[in-house]
Amino acid sequence: MKKTFRKIASQLHLWLGVSSGLVVFIMALTGSILVFEDELEPVLYPRFHVVEAPKNQSPLPLDNLRAAVASGYPGQRIARIAIEPHADRTVIFSLVKGKKEKDVLSVAVNPYTAEITDTRRENEAFFHVVLQLHRYLCLEETGKAITGVATITFIVIMITGLILWWPKRKQTRQRLTVKWNAKFKRLNWDLHAVFGFYVLPFTFIIALTGLVWSYKWVNNMIYLTFDGKPQQKREAPANPSQVNTSKPGVLARITTETNSLLNYPGRIQFTLPESDSLSITVSKVNENASISNVVDFLYFDQNDGHLLSKRLYDNETAGMKARRLVFPIHTGSLWGWPTKILALIVALITATLPVTGVIIWVGRKFKKERKARRKSPAAPRPTVRTGATVS
Repeated sequence: MKKTFRKIASQLHLWLGVSSGLVVFIMALTGSILVFEDELEPVLYPRFHVVEAPKNQSPLPLDNLRAAVASGYPGQRIARIAIEPHADRTVIFSLVKGKKEKDVLSVAVNPYTAEITDTRRENEAFFHVVLQLHRYLCLEETGKAITGVATITFIVIMITGLILWWPKRKQTRQRLTVKWNAKFKRLNWDLHAVFGFYVLPFTFIIALTGLVWSYKWVNNMIYLTFDGKPQQKREAPANPSQVNTSKPGVLARITTETNSLLNYPGRIQFTLPESDSLSITVSKVNENASISNVVDFLYFDQNDGHLLSKRLYDNETAGMKARRLVFPIHTGSLWGWPTKILALIVALITATLPVTGVIIWVGRKFKKERKARRKSPAAPRPTVRTGATVS
């Protein structure tokens, strides 16, 4: 019975690994690149993100920056504004045409001079392309379906891999250590089995959390588990003031109010509605929180800037808090640099597993073919008659 169960696990591990190996390799490798996206973005695009901060000079009001962008790009709507909590960073305006936000133009503005320092199409930015490859294989909904199936397949591969790894008596040390001075075949097996065992708990969690983006039912399960009901739709409240009653300095007023109510360092993002009937949404990331992805939301009247309502993290439901943990757990950003470094190592090792697994499979396949050739009966040699005379 045990042998049969192990044989089934072996076949599942082999053929699921061979069929999904390339997709898993791509997802793991791109995932390792995305771990330090926030830190690498200013390095790759310094002109887009970084400015020289003058001494003893405060940034210009946000309304001045918006006016500069609006005059430079009159045919496009400002959908979002991002303000980093560092004096030497640009303010990023996201511009869209109409209701569709697929082709977003990002405009970087010097907060001290209102000068546009750089622009870029977000769908052409390096990390955006890597993310599209990671989630969708750059194939949109088709790619999303493929990566979702590959993730489920990889979870089964990990379970069957643990069954095959599980040591018999006196094999524990062998299964826990890599024999670095062994021949290539043994070394490759150790790299696959031993390293695979050590990263399995972390890779398993990363794969499980990744399913949230692939399947809505997984996302809904979080809310049903912690709240007992599906996710509630959240949107900005109605804007109470009359149309065309906008007062000057609205964004500056909102920024001041936000920093006063949410008195901690963090990235601020304005979401400006297309409709005059909805309020402005302002979110701020709490960088003083013990874990990442702690965000508070405020809603302001878009005409006069007065506060309409709050949606603070402390008042969120258990389901929403659990859902907010998914992203930092998946990316390794939960506790900052220590967990990011761990996530990077885990992702890189995971990317090697399909490679070492295929090498093992190819080696065994050739070995079976050689054995089959040796066991096959030799072809009969032609007989040569002797003693015949020619007259």
